[in-house]
Amino acid sequence: MSLGFVMLCHSNLDRAAQVARHWAEHDCPLVIHVDAKVPATEFAGFQQALSDLKNVQFTPRLRCEWGTWSLVQATKIAAKQLLKNFPKLGHVYLTSGSCLTLRPVSELQTYLRAHPQTDFIESVTTQDVQWTVGGLNEERFIYRFPFSWKRNRKLFDRYVALQRFFGLRRKIPKGLTPHLGSQWWCLTRQTLTAILTDPDAEVFDRYFKRVWIPDESYFQSLARRYAIHIESRSLTLSKFDFQGKPHVFYDDHLRLLRRSDCFLARKIWHKADLLYQTFLYQEQIESFKTEPAPGKIDRVFAKAVERRTRGRPGLYMHSRFPNWDWENGKTAVEYSVFHGFSELFEDFDHWLARRSNAQVHGHLFAPERAEFAGGDPIAKGGLSESATLRDYNPEAFLAALIWNARSERQVFQFSARDRQKITPFIASDSNARIHVITGAWALSLFKSNRNFDEIRNEAAVLQRNEVEFISELRALYARAQVKIWSLTEFLEYPIENLAEAVAHLPSATGPMHLETVPRMVQFKGFAKFLQNLKNQGMRAHVVGDFPSDDMELMSIKPASVRPYVVR
Repeated sequence: MSLGFVMLCHSNLDRAAQVARHWAEHDCPLVIHVDAKVPATEFAGFQQALSDLKNVQFTPRLRCEWGTWSLVQATKIAAKQLLKNFPKLGHVYLTSGSCLTLRPVSELQTYLRAHPQTDFIESVTTQDVQWTVGGLNEERFIYRFPFSWKRNRKLFDRYVALQRFFGLRRKIPKGLTPHLGSQWWCLTRQTLTAILTDPDAEVFDRYFKRVWIPDESYFQSLARRYAIHIESRSLTLSKFDFQGKPHVFYDDHLRLLRRSDCFLARKIWHKADLLYQTFLYQEQIESFKTEPAPGKIDRVFAKAVERRTRGRPGLYMHSRFPNWDWENGKTAVEYSVFHGFSELFEDFDHWLARRSNAQVHGHLFAPERAEFAGGDPIAKGGLSESATLRDYNPEAFLAALIWNARSERQVFQFSARDRQKITPFIASDSNARIHVITGAWALSLFKSNRNFDEIRNEAAVLQRNEVEFISELRALYARAQVKIWSLTEFLEYPIENLAEAVAHLPSATGPMHLETVPRMVQFKGFAKFLQNLKNQGMRAHVVGDFPSDDMELMSIKPASVRPYVVR
């Protein structure tokens, strides 16, 4: 008899009874504490299920609560009873009712006999702790915590804030250096006896009663006073997520648990029948592996935490819908936005679709409807062309469109007439590649042949929209790849500028090269139109310094002219 267990149970007593019987039948005595919150009928059934085992005992019941002294008190009561009634024990192992043995008990007994004076308890100073969650690291030892974090959260937070504001500090008892670590330890009889019979026990207990989560620091700190040799690690496999909550192990974690080579694991789901059947009732061949190796599966858990916190780029779903700027990429892959090109070039989106391998949409954010490629009313993923549905959450609409068709580059048109709510999203998206011709909206007004008062009013609105759009693209948070021309600048070298804008798009033979260009709209009378706007008090400054003679601009030749077929 070299090993005994202290088991703290709070729920699912049927599973705890299975594990307790397994250890007891392998010559490991247990003392069990059951939370007083468990109904008396359940507790009586639990006792009855283990009544035939002479090496299983129960302690008086205390009402336990997470993060409070009650857990330490229950552990101390059970440990004293175990040491008193089983004097031949060499080590005492603290477990919970949700723990499960992973290796044969004989291996654990052999391992501990090979380390007769070693205490296995994670115990590190507050300066070395990187895993505490909640902002209370050193503060848990210098402030008082009389209120329950779970039941009285507001009082808890306000009392902490009050102590911070007035600079209140507790005095740490002499001879004590606070340490932190996992509460699931395995201590030698010598060390545990010294802790429980410490002449200053009353001083230490009074101090730790107002420490936050004392079960992670009481034994971890006092073991440093008496231990001959401490291995600062736990023999129980326990993993925590980014919120500090324990990972729960299910049936599909069977192979993962075996790979860890740990002796015990928590927290096991109470309905994981395969795990309980495998580790408690199936015969396991003793391999006598020397050391537990939880590091073997650390990569898997690190990947799980990353997936939980960052997610997959551009994927939003009900189980993980991140706050603004918490996304792991606003969209899944790169896409292209052409602003003003459809106003300058006739049938631009169809021309681009014929000459590239991209999926080219029209104006996805047009006021009337989303103009999907090919005029389809439904896009991949069941996205509707309905403007009402799209405008309810335009960011999610675009992210879903990119995600659902991420195997093919997506391209869409944009203009000052479109719904502008999407502009901060695409401006801050590093996957967006945006090409802008400012002032191109004036061409569509020029051809509209409407009442000039209406044209002037609409021109003012469109210019304001475009100026705000450009401001978003130039904001400090903007991450999109952006190229901006004024209409005048673009028309100075239209073919070269168009070639630059579409060069990144894929084609059947690689990067896209121009063999033909789309036909530009007619400019005759456009200079006069701009002057009339200016005369009416509306100066279209985003157009650029457009020549007073329409043909003067169009007669300018680029320095190096290459032949193109115009269609």
